[in-house]
Amino acid sequence: MSRARPSGERSSSGARSAVQNGRVKTIQLRRYTLVDGSYDAFVEWWHGAMPAVRPAAGFSIEFAYGLRESNEFVWAVSAPGDREAFLELEKAYMASDARAAVFEGVPQRVAVYDIRFIDDIAA
Repeated sequence: MSRARPSGERSSSGARSAVQNGRVKTIQLRRYTLVDGSYDAFVEWWHGAMPAVRPAAGFSIEFAYGLRESNEFVWAVSAPGDREAFLELEKAYMASDARAAVFEGVPQRVAVYDIRFIDDIAA
């Protein structure tokens, strides 16, 4: 079991983890450029799917914002633990029937994905 690190302390992977209520969490920022003309359909699908499937898989949605003018969607998802724990949880989520169900029959609406782990730099 890993110990809670003060905000900004690096994990064994070199990433700084967020600490909330004395517990470590890892945050992943997800930035999408959407396929032209798919903004409204994507936002409607995301709003109906992700708040149900991600938390059920052990994640928290930190925020979600759309930028209609530039056809972008930006959101962050977190999970308890360090980056390795996040990756293990995500591996199980990606292979889950629940995830497959929310993507079944959905056309590709994301043209460009930019998915990265972020550091907590708040004091």
